[in-house]
Amino acid sequence: MTKPPAEATTADSAPTWRELAVARSLDSARTRAENRVQRFLDAAMELMAENAGKDFTVQEVVERSGQSLRSFYQYFGGKHELLLALFEELVRSSAEQLEAKVAGIDDPLEKVHVFVIEHYHMARPSLRAKGGSAPKSAVKGAPTTPVMVDFAQRLLTEHPAEAARAFAPMVALFNRLLDDATEAGAIRPGLRTGFLTGTMLEAIMFNAFSTTIAGVSVRKGEDPAEELWDLLFNGIGTT
Repeated sequence: MTKPPAEATTADSAPTWRELAVARSLDSARTRAENRVQRFLDAAMELMAENAGKDFTVQEVVERSGQSLRSFYQYFGGKHELLLALFEELVRSSAEQLEAKVAGIDDPLEKVHVFVIEHYHMARPSLRAKGGSAPKSAVKGAPTTPVMVDFAQRLLTEHPAEAARAFAPMVALFNRLLDDATEAGAIRPGLRTGFLTGTMLEAIMFNAFSTTIAGVSVRKGEDPAEELWDLLFNGIGTT
C-alpha cells in the first residue's frame, strides 16, 4: 500500500491524502443524506399546508417526496421521528425570528414583552382551505397546524426529554432576555429563571394552542396575547 509523503504525517501537519479522500467521501455522503431528509421534510410540510392542517401518512410523505419507503426508514424510525424533526425546525426558526424582532429594542423589559406577544402569535394554529393562500408560518411551508399542535402537547406530556431538546433554542433565548430584564431591575429579583422560563413558555403555548376552558371568546379589538402578558407580568394581586 502506498504511503502518503513523510512530511504529511508529521505532527501538526496538514491532513494526509487519505484523510482528505475520506473527508471528501463523507462530505458527499452527508450532503446526499441531508438532501434526502429535506425532501421528506418538505413533503410533510407541503401536505400539512395543502390539507388545511390535517394529518398525513408516511406513505403520502414518501410519494410526495418522490423517494422510496426504504429510504424513509433509513433516516426516520417512523412518523414520530419525522414530526420531531419538523417540530425542531419550527422551534429553531421561531427562535431565530424572535431574536431578530427583539434585536433592535433597547429596553430589556420591552424585549420580554415583544417576545411574549410575537411568540403567542407564531404559536397560533393556522389553517388553509384547499385553493386558498398559504398560511403564515415560522418555518416557510410549515404552518403551526393542528397536527403540530397535537404533537407538541404529546411531546411535552409523553416525551419530556425530547421536548427539552426540541425547545432548547427557545428556552435559551428567553432565559437570556429574562436575565437581562432582571439585571436591569425590571423583574422581581430572586425568581428562578429556569422555572420562570418554563412556566411562561408553557402558558404562552397552551393559551395560543387552544381556547380557554372558561369558554370566553375573544372580543373584537382585543388581543389575547396582550391580556396574557398583562397577567404574566402583573399577576392578579392588588399590590
